[in-house]
Amino acid sequence: MPLETFLALVLFAFTTSITPGPNNMMLFASGVNFGFMRTIPHMAGIGAGFLSLLIGVGLGLGALLHAVPIVYTLLKFAGGAYLLWVAWKIGNSRTLSDGKTGSRPMTFLGAAAFQWVNPKAWVMAVTAMATYTNPDYYLPTVLIVGLAFAAVNVPSVSTWAGFGSALRDWLAVPIRLKWFNITMAVLLVASLWPMLR
Repeated sequence: MPLETFLALVLFAFTTSITPGPNNMMLFASGVNFGFMRTIPHMAGIGAGFLSLLIGVGLGLGALLHAVPIVYTLLKFAGGAYLLWVAWKIGNSRTLSDGKTGSRPMTFLGAAAFQWVNPKAWVMAVTAMATYTNPDYYLPTVLIVGLAFAAVNVPSVSTWAGFGSALRDWLAVPIRLKWFNITMAVLLVASLWPMLR
């Protein structure tokens, strides 16, 4: 892969990973509600799940989506339904978790599995594989795309969880937390609009 193509790939990976979307909205809310350390499994799950999705798309799932468009439609609506449920839970949360209550952050496996129904993740994966792989060196370029996203993903998602965690003390006031969580729920639902059209 030429250096200029690789740099364009890294820029694409960074901008799609750091911009608001379902993962980042959930991480921001998790950072506020559970703190940075308790959000680490969620962040790691996003990275692992998205890497597996990228490799899967590179190895043929992208072609399946083009051949059977109903599969993509079903994935979009399954992901949308799940995000509505997550938004409902966030919007109705009224206390910061101290680790002793019944409320828990998303698990590693839950976050990894979510990538497979996350509409933004599918768009990112299909676009990355279609744009940055080379048919003459297909498997190596699939792996390069995956590794570029893996390297960029960690600091990107950590930023959102870190911002949330930094606001934790300020949002310890119940009325602020209530309106923050309602706002995050609305933004999470709004992040679905471009993907479900």
